[in-house]
Amino acid sequence: PVPAGLPGDPDPEEAVREDSSLHGGRVRGFPHERGNWATHVYLPYIAQEEFLELLELLVSRARTYVPSLAAMEEFHLSLSQCVVLRYHWIQPFVRSLRERLAAFHRFFCVADQVKVYTNQNKTRTFIGLEVSAGHFQLLELVSEVDSVLEEFDLPTFYKDPSFHISLAWCVGDLSGRLEGQCLRELQDIVDGFEESAFLLRIQSEQIRCKSGNKYFSFPLR
Repeated sequence: PVPAGLPGDPDPEEAVREDSSLHGGRVRGFPHERGNWATHVYLPYIAQEEFLELLELLVSRARTYVPSLAAMEEFHLSLSQCVVLRYHWIQPFVRSLRERLAAFHRFFCVADQVKVYTNQNKTRTFIGLEVSAGHFQLLELVSEVDSVLEEFDLPTFYKDPSFHISLAWCVGDLSGRLEGQCLRELQDIVDGFEESAFLLRIQSEQIRCKSGNKYFSFPLR
């Protein structure tokens, strides 16, 4: 485990004040601090043109309930929370991830159930597609990722995760407007979309880790 307070760790005064107006009103889950790298492990989903057509239909309908919704520009299934790494921890962290994930084989999962989510501090609301098949394999991956996080004394993933691809988001807790009738209409769009069975069957070929502006890829066998 890497102890806290290593040489080179900045003083608390070095924390940079965050201006939420520069990020569409989004608020960080933790303050930005020089030398800290926001880090996230995930399974990428490469959107095809047909998926973007489905996304446009869903966001357009959802905006009749919440006009401030913004479509996501990149898509993934999270395998970790967003955690903080010191710069000199990145390479050991990535090396440990690579070792833990080396034995995993590719698999399919299906994300076709529309669901509404909020982040932990209720500052943002999301519309997502929840996984309905492949949950067990994802839990196995999370178990290995959690083991690496524990090595660095970092928070592990949620105990009963709802694996999903986020599609759109808005500021604040507006889940009440999106659940119920809106959610039923969105699910009907997904169920009736001609290509949905093919589009929402995700082949897991690699795991990725993003740390600050650095990306690392771990191919599955």
